[in-house]
Amino acid sequence: MDLMTRILIVDDDPGLRGLISTFLDRHGYRTDTAGNPHEMRTKLASGSYDLIVLDVMMPQEDGLTALKGLVAGGGPPVIMLSAVGGDVDRIVGLEMGAEDYMEKPCNPRELLARIRTVLRRSRGSAIAAEPAPTMAPPPVAENWIGFAGWRMQPDSRMVSAPSGQDVTLSDAEFRLLRALVDHPRRVLTRDQLLDYAHGESADHFDRAIDVQISRLRRKLAAADDSAELIRTVRNEGYMFVPAVTR
Repeated sequence: MDLMTRILIVDDDPGLRGLISTFLDRHGYRTDTAGNPHEMRTKLASGSYDLIVLDVMMPQEDGLTALKGLVAGGGPPVIMLSAVGGDVDRIVGLEMGAEDYMEKPCNPRELLARIRTVLRRSRGSAIAAEPAPTMAPPPVAENWIGFAGWRMQPDSRMVSAPSGQDVTLSDAEFRLLRALVDHPRRVLTRDQLLDYAHGESADHFDRAIDVQISRLRRKLAAADDSAELIRTVRNEGYMFVPAVTR
């Protein structure tokens, strides 16, 4: 998941759009909200968004009318939310160009999963549409990454303690350490770590990260327990403590 992914939530219910916004913010997305399609267009005029969560039933201008304008203007992908969950309404929304359609009230975690699916699909389409390069760029050598006396080599997947002792990590442990090292001194949620270490299609539960963090800590501490590398941030996630040099 990209921390710069921007999502616009359009709903005339301030409580609901606030709840959705807070939930998505906690999972690493940048969100903005709008109370109606007019505010939505104002937001779109001043910035770009990767996805829009759009309510259907709104006064003055409904979500389907707004969707029609978004599709005609080549706007971002849209997930529709509606208190009307009949098959006809869902089919109409999808045929008009919505990427997905959910009935309200919706489970926030299901909405999150559908957002990830739509983003993967839209990004995959964008990559497929790009013309193939005429020639491959030359390979770039990747240097050692250093932190608190440790050395990490991404290409060979070598990790060395300050004493010079090599630490053997599993594939999952190395990817998790790399995710932490790439975002030093920043609190990462469990969902973010799952995405960074395993990809957005990972089928894991949050607590799987706790187990992997525990194993990773034990291996690193066995080689050198002189410094705190991974800090638990209560109710938030984990933070990689030392500064990183490349």
